[in-house]
Amino acid sequence: MKTWFITGASSGFGRSLALALLQEGEQVALTARDEDKVADLVDDFPLQARAWALDVTRPNSITRALAEARAHFGRLDVVVNNAGYGLLGALEECSDEQMVRNVETNFLGPLRVMRAALPGFRAQGGGHFINLGAAASVSNYAGFSVYGGAKAGMELASEAVAAEGAACGVKVTVVIPGPFRTEFISRSLDRGENPVPEYTATVGKFAGFLAKVDGRQPGDPAAAAKAIMAVAAAEKPPFRLVLGHYAYQKYRRHLDKVRAELEAWESVGLETDFPS
Repeated sequence: MKTWFITGASSGFGRSLALALLQEGEQVALTARDEDKVADLVDDFPLQARAWALDVTRPNSITRALAEARAHFGRLDVVVNNAGYGLLGALEECSDEQMVRNVETNFLGPLRVMRAALPGFRAQGGGHFINLGAAASVSNYAGFSVYGGAKAGMELASEAVAAEGAACGVKVTVVIPGPFRTEFISRSLDRGENPVPEYTATVGKFAGFLAKVDGRQPGDPAAAAKAIMAVAAAEKPPFRLVLGHYAYQKYRRHLDKVRAELEAWESVGLETDFPS
C-alpha cells in the first residue's frame, strides 16, 4: 500500500485518480484550494483519506499540508502535481496579471511542491513525483502561449529534478494527456482580457475547436487513472507517459518535424565550432 499526495484533487484527473486509488485501498492526502470539495471522498473512505486546503500559489499552504499529511500518514510515497488551469488567448490579449497567475500555478506551483516534498523523500530513501503536463508542451497551439509555455517549463524543470534526485531514489514522471473528458475546457479555462480581432483566424480557430470537442473528448479519465497507477507501481517508471491516441500521434508528428528541421540545417549549425 502506498500513500499518495494529490494537488487539485477536487476535479479532473486529480479527482479521478483519487477515487481510483481509494477504491484500490491506497491512502490519499487530498488537497484543494477548498477542502470542502473533497469532503465526500473523506466521508466515503474515512480510514484512507484526509483533506487539506492547499493553494499552489501560496508556499506556506504547501509546506503546511505536506508536513501535516506526512505526520498523519507516516510517509508520502507519491506526490502528484495535478493542480492547474488553462489560459486561452494570444500573448497580446493576455494581461500581465493573467500571465503571472497562470505561470505561478502551472510552473512555479509544481516546483514549490517538489521542493517542499524533496527533504521527506530524501530522508525516507526515495519517492515518486507524478506531474501533469499537457499536449501543448509537445508542440503548442495559437492561444496557449502562456499556458503551454508554463507546462513546457514545468516539464523541463522536472527533467532536471529527476537527474538531481536520482541518487536519492527520487523518480519523476510527467504525464502528457491529449483531450480527456474532464471539465478543463468548461471550468478550468481562463480567457484573455484584451481581445484583438486580428487573432480571430488563429486563436479563434483554436477556441472553436475546443468548444466543439468539449464533452466529446476521446480520453477516459478513469482509464488515465489506471495508467498512472501502473506507472507508480513500476520499478523503472518512464519519465514521460503519453496518454491517448491524439497525444501519441501529435508527439510522433512533432518528433518527425524536429528531426527533419535538424537535418535540414545541420550544415549551418555545425559550422559554428572553432576548427578542431
